[in-house]
Amino acid sequence: MKNVFMFVAALLASSSAFAQEAAAVTSTAAASGVGSTVGLAALGIGIMMGLAVLGGALGQSNAANAALDGIARNPSAAKEIRGSLVLSLALMESLVLFAFLIAILLQGPIGVAIGTVK
Repeated sequence: MKNVFMFVAALLASSSAFAQEAAAVTSTAAASGVGSTVGLAALGIGIMMGLAVLGGALGQSNAANAALDGIARNPSAAKEIRGSLVLSLALMESLVLFAFLIAILLQGPIGVAIGTVK
């Protein structure tokens, strides 16, 4: 019970600190005439990154599972399976890195729109 109380206290204490920061950013965005589209774009970036990481992790785990299952069934084919596995894992990881690059590139226009980056 003590842990739950400490968690709730920490959650409430941190939310008031974040609310003050958000109010300053909101007033800057309102002063520049930016609508809610900037917030939706930032939300979209967050969702895109989450889905990219989730999809990459699930794909890599399924590929590793299949490769290890194949190696367990036929140990003599381990060298060929391992090469294909490394190539497929590198391609899956590159998709996540491309999503990360797109998110980084989109943060610049959003920062300019709300006035935090000049």
